[in-house]
Amino acid sequence: MADKDLHYYEPKHGHGLRHDPFNAIIAPRPIGWISSRGARGNVNLAPYSFFNAFCYHPPIIGFSSTSKKDSVHNIEETGEFVWNLATMDLSRQMNATAAHVARDVSEFAIAGLTAVPCRLVNVPRVAESPVSFECRLSQIIQLQGADGEKAEAWLTLGEVVAVHIDKTFIKNGVYQTALTHPIVRAGRRGDYFEIRPDAMFEMARPD
Repeated sequence: MADKDLHYYEPKHGHGLRHDPFNAIIAPRPIGWISSRGARGNVNLAPYSFFNAFCYHPPIIGFSSTSKKDSVHNIEETGEFVWNLATMDLSRQMNATAAHVARDVSEFAIAGLTAVPCRLVNVPRVAESPVSFECRLSQIIQLQGADGEKAEAWLTLGEVVAVHIDKTFIKNGVYQTALTHPIVRAGRRGDYFEIRPDAMFEMARPD
């Protein structure tokens, strides 16, 4: 194989490109559309691009916040949050909830979304979203580098204690991922992908 012409860099010295390629390479990434409530009752709804699932039993999801934002403060205070699935139909509303507003301002109102009560946690979910997870706080971890130096980033992990799924997207007992047309994060400041049924394929695992 011929040698590739590689762009090499060490992150601590900069990447030398117009945009940092890190979050464009680790893509697409699910969106952590997190609703939370603070101790004083203030409700927050915000999207996080560093989000994923980490464990089956118990089911654990988590998101990382660069700087300690309102969501993390709220969850630290009350120990609860909700993840809401961001879809193509809700993309503009999701983007609107990324606005930097005062802690006592509800992004539900800004985005024209309906906040409905959950069953096990005292945090509203997005009624328009086809899937929501009610979560109880497992851990909040301040991330650190290999040298042990603390980063301005907090990983919030929560156990999923209740799940809401629009039955429209369950066929023959199987949840149909692509039918909801979820959107996922790519690079730069505003790149996204839409997951569509025609973009999915199946591969049987070797075991």
